[in-house]
Amino acid sequence: MSIVVTGATGHLGRLVVEGLLEKVPADRITAVVRDTAKAAALADRGVRLHVADYNRPETLHGAFAAGDKVLLISGSEVGQRVPQHQAVLDAAKEAGIGLLAYTSVLGGPAADFSLADEHKATEQAITDSGLPYVLLRNGWYNENYTENLSTVLEHGAVVGAAGEGRVASAARADYAAAAVAVLTGEGHEGKAYELSGDTAWGFAEYAEVVARQSGKEIVYGAVSPAEYQSILTGAGVPEPLAVILSDVEAAIGRGRLDATPGELSRLIGRPTTPIADSVAAVLKG
Repeated sequence: MSIVVTGATGHLGRLVVEGLLEKVPADRITAVVRDTAKAAALADRGVRLHVADYNRPETLHGAFAAGDKVLLISGSEVGQRVPQHQAVLDAAKEAGIGLLAYTSVLGGPAADFSLADEHKATEQAITDSGLPYVLLRNGWYNENYTENLSTVLEHGAVVGAAGEGRVASAARADYAAAAVAVLTGEGHEGKAYELSGDTAWGFAEYAEVVARQSGKEIVYGAVSPAEYQSILTGAGVPEPLAVILSDVEAAIGRGRLDATPGELSRLIGRPTTPIADSVAAVLKG
């Protein structure tokens, strides 16, 4: 029996595999990847590789075996994810896997922003499949913001359309640790975990954190969703993605990503990573 991780060379997938290597033998881990070159370091450590493409369902044949625990990390191609995920579900069902974990979105069916639509459709497909499952409804990553820190420092501003809305984010490594806990533990079947940071923060607070740690003057520039969309497209973000990101900002303003149920910290057995710690890590290089 293996623990199988799809999208294993992505940002989240790599962290999950690293966490699994600390708990189970490498030959019990299978990494589903598109490019073996990107997974060479994993193979060198004894992780088994299976080359597959979500858009070519036939390549998923043989990726899973009876009893396997599978982590389906949601695809990155917005607009294509439902059929891609369905291909994985079909292969997993055919193989008779023991558990399927899926990285969904905070709120699940209650999430009312467009980025959640494919997650909600995938959750329905999972429950319809009859597979044993667990839903990891991930909230926002600290890295969604800290990866753009150079732009904030360059312009001296955190620009957003969330108004006074707050975000209960956590580090990507925290969400990876939760996936590892579920994949290596027992008693998770049929559960849906609402995963988020222990503390919600507002964007004016975030600007203050960056200012304090960088020694630079940073302000929060609140704009309307339409203005935010225009700013994004002006910076070269494709129009469809800009629409989605602007919609997320509006959802934050409605309080859709500020829930702090504490399920993430309970799963990983420690507090989640504060946004200030993630900012510090980036500034230290």
